[in-house]
Amino acid sequence: MSVGDQPIVIKRIKKVAAGHHGGAWKVAYADFVTAMMAFFLLMWLINTTSPEQKRGIADYFAPASVSETTSGSGGILGGTALGDDGAKSNGAMAVIEELSPESRNPDQGKSTEASKSESAEEAAARAKREAAAFASAAQSLRQALQDMPELAELSKNIIIDQTPEGLRIQLVDQEGRSMFNQGSAQPNDRAKLLLRAIAKIINQLPNRISVYGHTNANVGGGKAEGDWTLSAGRADASRRVLQGAGVDADRVYQVSGKATSEPLYPDDPALPGNRRIAIVLLREAPVLPPDPGL
Repeated sequence: MSVGDQPIVIKRIKKVAAGHHGGAWKVAYADFVTAMMAFFLLMWLINTTSPEQKRGIADYFAPASVSETTSGSGGILGGTALGDDGAKSNGAMAVIEELSPESRNPDQGKSTEASKSESAEEAAARAKREAAAFASAAQSLRQALQDMPELAELSKNIIIDQTPEGLRIQLVDQEGRSMFNQGSAQPNDRAKLLLRAIAKIINQLPNRISVYGHTNANVGGGKAEGDWTLSAGRADASRRVLQGAGVDADRVYQVSGKATSEPLYPDDPALPGNRRIAIVLLREAPVLPPDPGL
């Protein structure tokens, strides 16, 4: 065979654009990662929401047209007839509705219900603001005890808590560190220092105050006849210190001595901690200033 008679061979090369399997897998993988991220995010949100929030979300997506009851009274008409007369009339119910006070004056019933709901909402809002103010006052007093070196050592002599009556601040005797001298109604220097610090907190709130004096029982549980006079005298002396520190006299609602009737430690009425002064900021509306026009 001559050179010119040799067969011609054509070699075709197939080119692949992007790798061995193409680029479609990247799109599928990105969708999978996005779906997994959304799934874990949903699981986290479900875990962090409260039952009330879940119930609210469920109510939001609930169909509004579904009746809450299976009876006919859960429909649009509520089990009533279209007309007042005929075989499907309301019967005696119409007579009762005509004789009811709300039917004679429907606006009166609506206004009464609205005023009750508004008063309840106002009372709840006032109680919430009062609780927040009490918590802020307690925190301010604790911070003042920590910031002032002369009060830091007396922080164990103060107990702050909230009672149904109001915010209660108690000056409690400790072993070897009392607020009053033995048998005396006059507060010592420690008590005066604490009472002046408490007066600054009281002046931040508009509430009235009550001051109570308490004593401890004698060893063996005995009660002295003069405990009533002594506890009342200590409460009144504390009231004078508070007023001298700037507390308005009109804000003092009650000053009384309770002797040993309400021990702080009922299991051991003779403990020194039962000797104390309790100052209560009352839960009530603030005292209004007198009207200058009257």
